[in-house]
Amino acid sequence: MSARNAKRAQPALRHPAKSDPDHVLRRAASISVLFTGFLVLLFALHAGRFFLAPVTLAIVVGLMLSPFAERLEKRVPPTISAAAAVALFLLIVGLLSAAIAAPLSSWAGQVPQIWNELQLQLSSFSEPLNTFKSVREQIRSVTGEAGLTVSVEDGSAVESMAVLAPALLAQIVVFLASLYFFIATRHQTRLMVLKLCTGRPLRRRTAHIFRDVEYLVSNYLLAITVINAGLGLAVGVALWLAGVPSAPLWGALAGILNFIIYIGPAIMAVILFGVGLASFETLWGSLIPPLIYLTLNGIEAQFVTPLVIGRRMTLNPFLVFLAVTFWIWLWGPVGGFIAIPALLVLFAVARNLLPGFEWALSEERRRQYSRLP
Repeated sequence: MSARNAKRAQPALRHPAKSDPDHVLRRAASISVLFTGFLVLLFALHAGRFFLAPVTLAIVVGLMLSPFAERLEKRVPPTISAAAAVALFLLIVGLLSAAIAAPLSSWAGQVPQIWNELQLQLSSFSEPLNTFKSVREQIRSVTGEAGLTVSVEDGSAVESMAVLAPALLAQIVVFLASLYFFIATRHQTRLMVLKLCTGRPLRRRTAHIFRDVEYLVSNYLLAITVINAGLGLAVGVALWLAGVPSAPLWGALAGILNFIIYIGPAIMAVILFGVGLASFETLWGSLIPPLIYLTLNGIEAQFVTPLVIGRRMTLNPFLVFLAVTFWIWLWGPVGGFIAIPALLVLFAVARNLLPGFEWALSEERRRQYSRLP
């Protein structure tokens, strides 16, 4: 047998199959690395919230103002169009603040009256409360439980405001500066990122990510703005028909606070309960304004928003709930505002980089994605 045939006759070398414990250990190591990376990301987001929260909010608002700046850039340089977009944003915020500041200041002066009215209305429950108090004292006399004493340091609220005011002002400055530079340099940033991509397929996917982010976030912000404006109008009209004073103010405030998911409606219900205490004579009558608002807000949340947003970008409700609760827990009201845009950005990235992400989208949204180039 020749050497060549002998070489062919030799059996091929095979690597030993991986044992089950070895495979499990490798999989466990990969999961541990991912979990550790997630914890590090959480710590970084929480530790850097002073800087990251206003910058992220500026990017979201900048995506909403980009169409306006895009039109201006056909006539003026990007620096001027960005300044005009920021000025438009400040003008809208200033007009809304001026429209609600005077009525709110007058209502703020009625807070002591509202508090006295609440105490007066609750006085009807004094007899059951006294009965409960006597039972509690009897239990204490039997068990020998000592009363708890709570001490509050004077000036703590003033000291907190003195510490928080400069931090809030600094965050506003960071937000405005980030908003201006994001709008002014968004095209340069996109080109810079595309130049860093090696290979035509990766560059094409990255360009599609930028396109999808602008499409999804801008459509969402436009739709939610129209919905909140309609909710504010409906609340104002309903409160006016119910005889609640300053109904346009509460309608405008309801539309603004509805941008902050979950927290905004809760704050609005409490405010309208105080308004009801100052406007109606009975405790049950004071519940009319918050009940009107909660009814309209429930219709908006359960029917209007799924109908309008659903046709544009229906997402898995469980993922939406997780995103909202996660960002509110992490960054508070700012997190509640950017939760859905952040989720849409994640889907824009997943659509172009990861296979099989469509399980989190509705059937209608899958068809919309399949029609995108």
